[in-house]
Amino acid sequence: MSGYLEHGQWHDGWYDTRATRGEFVRTTSAFRHRITADGSSGFPAEDGRYHLYVSLACPWAHRTLVARVLKRLQAAVTVSVVEPVMTQGWSFSEALPDHLYGSSHLHQLYTLADPDYSGRVLVPVLWDKQSRTIVSNESSEILRMFNDAFDSLGAGGVDLYPEPFRAEIDRINAFVYDDINNGVYRCGFASGQAAYERAFERLFSALDRVEALLQERTWLAGSPQPTEADWRLFTTLVRFDAVYFGHFKCNRNRIEDFPRLSGYLRELYRVPGIAATVDIGHIKRHYYMSHPHINPTRIVPAGPRLAFCEPQ
Repeated sequence: MSGYLEHGQWHDGWYDTRATRGEFVRTTSAFRHRITADGSSGFPAEDGRYHLYVSLACPWAHRTLVARVLKRLQAAVTVSVVEPVMTQGWSFSEALPDHLYGSSHLHQLYTLADPDYSGRVLVPVLWDKQSRTIVSNESSEILRMFNDAFDSLGAGGVDLYPEPFRAEIDRINAFVYDDINNGVYRCGFASGQAAYERAFERLFSALDRVEALLQERTWLAGSPQPTEADWRLFTTLVRFDAVYFGHFKCNRNRIEDFPRLSGYLRELYRVPGIAATVDIGHIKRHYYMSHPHINPTRIVPAGPRLAFCEPQ
């Protein structure tokens, strides 16, 4: 069950869409500190100092796992994974423990960082073991930190935000976030027909736009290698046919029905280390079992066949 903290106390509750004419409005991340290579921010990039809390089901958390793999930070930044099905929000178990404090629920980490915290309990969480607080719970900023602050600890030659392509990466990120990454949620969590149809049109117009762009470019920003723009889109595409198409009613086309997008998804999935960050079982269990207002039976579909993860 989803919910929120109010002055450090947990409350069950879904997003209130009544005030927004049935439209889903995403919560803004509350913790926005930065890790820097020189420590000028108060959070220096140090080997073993930081811990990442993620859900394998969540596309926002998935971004940070991708960056951690590509920058080869697995040894420098440790990880705990939450259970896919929500109970008092994100939770831990004997099989998937909180490796630092043995917490039963992620909201306990939020109140450890701020006993009076009010707001949603989100993943990912980048935790500072030394000061026992949350550095950031904003996935796009964690991705950037992994890319630039940790060069001395990981793959310094890998740059997901290269200088010559930054303006184009930012432009791509803006419409992909609004209309695709968040667009699938606007469809799935809409509580009114008009709001759903507006989100549906924006989503598929944006996917058509990307399909056309991939006729001209191998990667979204026109770079010789994938950038963060590609990986930010990837985490939505990899979930699309399994959950967004049916569960979120994003059913004009599957990604597999787009010739260029489907090939692009396969290429990204086959980058070394990336397949290990994708857990379709967690993804399906989370979406179909954590949203009873959308899927009251909580039955998890047996399909579909996902061509991108089949052997060549």
